[in-house]
Order: sequence, then structure tokens, then C-alpha cells
Amino acid sequence: MNASQSSHTDRTDTAHERSSTVLIAALIFIALVVAAVGSLGAPLITSVAANYGVSAATAQWTLTITLLTGAVATPLLGRLGTDHRRRTIVLITLTVVTLGSVATVVPAPFAVLLAGRAAQGVGLGLTALMMATARQHLGDRAPTTIAMLSVASTVGIGVGYPIASLLVQFSGVRAACSLGVVVSVAALIAASIALPHPTSPTPAENAAVDWTGALLLSAGLVAVLVVASQIHWWSSRPLVVASTLVAGVAALAVWVVVERKVSNPLVDLTALRHRAVAGANLVMFIAGVAMYLLFTLVTRFVQTPPEAGYGYGLDEVQAGLVLVPFSVLGFIAGRVIPKSKDRIGPFILLVINGVVIAVACVLFATLREVNVVWPIAAMSVLGFGVGGFSAVMPQAILAVTPPDDTAAAMSVNQVVRSVGFSIGSAVSGLILAAHTTTDAFAPTGIGYSVAAWIAAALAVVTIGLSAGVQVTLSGQRSIDSSQR
Repeated sequence: MNASQSSHTDRTDTAHERSSTVLIAALIFIALVVAAVGSLGAPLITSVAANYGVSAATAQWTLTITLLTGAVATPLLGRLGTDHRRRTIVLITLTVVTLGSVATVVPAPFAVLLAGRAAQGVGLGLTALMMATARQHLGDRAPTTIAMLSVASTVGIGVGYPIASLLVQFSGVRAACSLGVVVSVAALIAASIALPHPTSPTPAENAAVDWTGALLLSAGLVAVLVVASQIHWWSSRPLVVASTLVAGVAALAVWVVVERKVSNPLVDLTALRHRAVAGANLVMFIAGVAMYLLFTLVTRFVQTPPEAGYGYGLDEVQAGLVLVPFSVLGFIAGRVIPKSKDRIGPFILLVINGVVIAVACVLFATLREVNVVWPIAAMSVLGFGVGGFSAVMPQAILAVTPPDDTAAAMSVNQVVRSVGFSIGSAVSGLILAAHTTTDAFAPTGIGYSVAAWIAAALAVVTIGLSAGVQVTLSGQRSIDSSQR
């Protein structure tokens, strides 16, 4: 190779490296935006209730409906977003998120705000498409990028929470909602610039979408998540809860039957037969319950006024700042933990992060009333555990998943995580409600202890499951080696 050819190759490599860096930044930014927009409802519930003249339970729907539409959109986008359609689907979805963000800002009745929040929730399904894009176009940089995307989609809630809390305190609900407009427009611009243009579709990619499966899965998920999120129904409307839950489980059961028979299913359930995939999703579900259970405990505890006999009476802005170390340590874990994957193995790393989450639960259970530093420390340790968990989980699943099925496989995991988070939040509320007397404005301190120890027990279960999957996989590899 002469000097001219070498110089041309170097310039090509540099341009490719620069292009990859731009794509990575855009993918992570989009994942952060959809996570932040999805979390905007949490710090605004009280203010929404006051500004729109609705009850706190009704205002809670500004968060619930976002989670619901996100859970429904995730598997559908995962199937629709095949290579040749991915850029178009991402741009359409971000346009819907942007329009939803605008609807939350305009002076209009509460129903319009709710519709806007529902539209914003559709964006929560984009993370799986970002992962599929990274796996297809980033080569050796794909594993690290996928890990960071998973981390961003989880700990990114700590990015929007404090900013939204500050805006609502000084400028009102609509000013806080305007944050969603700004970042969603920015994400749409970033996607239009950085996302690769499509290739020619394969016959499989041209196959019809399983709309029957999408309808059944949506109905089942909505029923289960509504029951999980509306904990006040559990005591006031037990018949409604029971019938809705039964209907949801029945719809999911029928969905499984349908998916096993159609030629191009919404979710390829045969992949779940693999021990690593099935084990990773089970671990994700239980860990999701544990993580969000503790997350909601800490945020509620630090805002409880001392008149309850505990708590620190932090306002919305201060409580939002408690989430900053959660996000920072989550991102640090997302950068550090995956580097050990090749030496240790993903399921051993899940064991280690399960231990970290258990430690966070024990810290909160035992030291939360000593000083406000300890709940913050528990939240920080939890952030590191959640970041590590989120970074490793895609590696455990994608190691045995064909590249063409990346979006579908990760969309299933995202749904499992969403359901786990919703149930964790519901369990937290149920336990605290059970320890709240009729004439009290806050639960007893023992309620927090019970909930924290349950979260710790669930973390221990994830440790055992992860270790069990690792032992099984190691045994299988030994058998395969001996047969060869």
C-alpha cells in the first residue's frame, strides 16, 4: 500500500469513527429523552391535582397512562422497527411524543393533558430500536453502547425529575411540561440527522405484522398494569380488581397460544425456551419489583414531614435532588460493569449487582432514621445496582439472540421490566397502606421496614436465580465440549 492509499484509508477510518460517535451520542440522547419525558408525571402529581381541580388519584393517571402506553408500544415497535422501517418508525414515534408534549403545555382541560401524557408514553418503546440500531451499525462499539442505552432508559428518570420539580415550584405545571417539548424536539432533530437510512427489506421483514397478537398483548398488559398501578382499588373495588386481573391473564394466555401458531409472531416465544433468555427475563422481572419498591420507598420517606415521627420533610426540588446520585452512580456502573463481562460472565455480574441492590435495601431498612444521609446513601447504592443490572441484562439476552431479532428480544425484556416496576410500585403502596391507621396521615415507620426487607428478600431471590442459570449454562458448555 502506497502513502496515498494509506492516507485515504486513514481518512476513511477517521470519518467512520466520527460517524459512529455521532450515532452513539444520538442513540443515548434519545434513550435519555424518552426516559426523562416518561418520568415527568411523577413530580407533578400534586401540582396537577391543584391546577386542574382533580383528585390526587386522578392526577396519578398522568404517570400511569404513560407507563401503560409505553408497555403496549414497546413490543409493537420492536416488531415494526425492522431494519428497513426502523428510521421511519423512530421518526414517527418521536413526532407523536413531540405532539403529546405540546398537548401537555397548551391551556386545555385535564383530558387533553392526559392524552398528551399517553402520547409521550409511546416513546418508551424506542429503547429496543436504539439497541437494534447499535447492534447493526456499530460493530465492536455495539456492546458498550447497548449497555449504556439500557442504563439510560432506567436511571434517566433521575435526569428529568429534579429539573421538572424546580420548574413546577417556580413557574407552574405548564412550564415544567415545556421541558418535554424542548427535549422531544431535540431528540427528533438528532434522530433525523444521525439515524442510518434503511437498506433493502428482506422477505421476512416484509411479512405482515401480527395485529391479532398485538391486540391481545395490549389488552392483557393494560389490564394487569391498571390493577397494579391503582392500589386504592384493591380495598375499595376488590371485585373490579379480581375480574380485571383474570381478564388480563386470560388475554395473555390466549396471546401465547396465538403467538405459537402464527408464521410471523409479534414476539418469537421459542427464543424464551433458551435458558439464558428465559432466566434473564425472570431475573429482570423480580429485580424490577425489588428495585422500584425501594425506589418509591426512599422518595416517599424523605418527603414525609417529621410530625409523622420520622422523615425529613424534603420539598419536591430537594427530593428530586436525591435522585441525582442515583443517576450519576447508575451511569458510572453502566460504564464500569460491562468491562468485566468477558472475564466473569453476565449472570455472575447479575449476581454481584443483586448483592448491591440487597445492600441498598438493608441500608434503608436499618439506618434511614439516623440521618438524611443514609436514605440518600441507600438511593445512591441502588443507582449503582440498577445501572449495573441494566448494563448487563442486554448482554445476557443478546449473547444467544440472532441480530435480526434484537429489537423484538429487547422489547420483551423492556416490557418485563415495566411490569416489574409497576408491581414494585404497587407493592410499596399496599404495604404502606396496610400500616396506615384510619386517623393517621402517614404510615407507621414499621411499614417502611417491612417493605424494605421484602425488597431485600426479592434481591436475594435474583441472586439465587442468576447463580442457578450460570451453573446450568456452565454445565451445558461442559457437555457440549465433551461431545466435540
